Amino acid sequence: MKHFLSTSDWSHEDLESLLQVAGELKQNPMNSTLKGRSIALLFLNPSMRTRTSFDLGMQQLGGIAIVLQPGRDAWGLEFDAGAIMEGDAEEHIAEAAGVLSRYCDLIGLRAFPSFVDWSKDREDKLIKSLAHYSSVPVINMETIVHPCQELAMMLTLKERMGVVSKRKMVLTWTWHPRPLNTAVANSALLMGTKFGMDVTLLCPEPAYLLDPQFMHTAKNNAAASGGSLQVSHDIQSAYSGADFVYAKSWGALPYYGEPEKEYELRKKYRHFIVNEEKMALTNNGLFSHCLPLRRNVKATDGVMDAPYCLAVDEAENRLHVQKALMMKLLGADQ
Repeated sequence: MKHFLSTSDWSHEDLESLLQVAGELKQNPMNSTLKGRSIALLFLNPSMRTRTSFDLGMQQLGGIAIVLQPGRDAWGLEFDAGAIMEGDAEEHIAEAAGVLSRYCDLIGLRAFPSFVDWSKDREDKLIKSLAHYSSVPVINMETIVHPCQELAMMLTLKERMGVVSKRKMVLTWTWHPRPLNTAVANSALLMGTKFGMDVTLLCPEPAYLLDPQFMHTAKNNAAASGGSLQVSHDIQSAYSGADFVYAKSWGALPYYGEPEKEYELRKKYRHFIVNEEKMALTNNGLFSHCLPLRRNVKATDGVMDAPYCLAVDEAENRLHVQKALMMKLLGADQ
């Protein structure tokens, strides 16, 4: 049984195959390959694109999606093994996963980190605990990585660029009034390097570097794929000649769980906003973002409304890649 917890667990060939199926589904979206099959979607955090695309995607394949929000319309869950359950959680993931595995063919989980202790959150224990107790494939709908977003980004790039290897990709930090999850940045870094792109991670200062586990994996990806990875703190040189700019805000890990201290750092870097002047430095570059995006905070109206902006295309492609993923996990992609 194969899970989809991170693209790091999947080979380049498997991901290419999945993207090919996604492209075919985009041309012919309706079929009955998953008729009689079902997925349970567990959302511990808010969602618009993820919830809609998985729910609708399963329907378009003839199956059924059950959306659950533990703590709201389902019992609150405990994920720690050996926990003495005297807190708010009413049900352990062992039983929840066991029951849902009897009901459904797939289980998806969205569970953002706690923003208290990165040394614990970086272990991604919630999704791993679900996978441990589940007897059906588990899909990561965003934890400390967002692999479904990675797939949509790469499908969108391949549609617009064709060959993506050796193209310059800039993963740029952007301003936001509060520190956000690093998941999308981690994922974009992993996917760009896995597909042989020359990736530049642009951030204001070393405090905004991503966790070493993702930096290390990305370096290994680049070595294997013929791509490259470099870090820059210089806006002009990073944007210069870029074929693709991917923007995301994230928190500085040395200040994880200390938003007031982190704000004292980030308040100096509003100028990292993506604007038309920066995009003019690129090689007629494309731009994207995972959404949601605060206009004129992360990127200007001019960038978001430009023909080179792929954000909505990427959001649409969430639907197609996730349908391909569900089919592949259930062996229905042949």
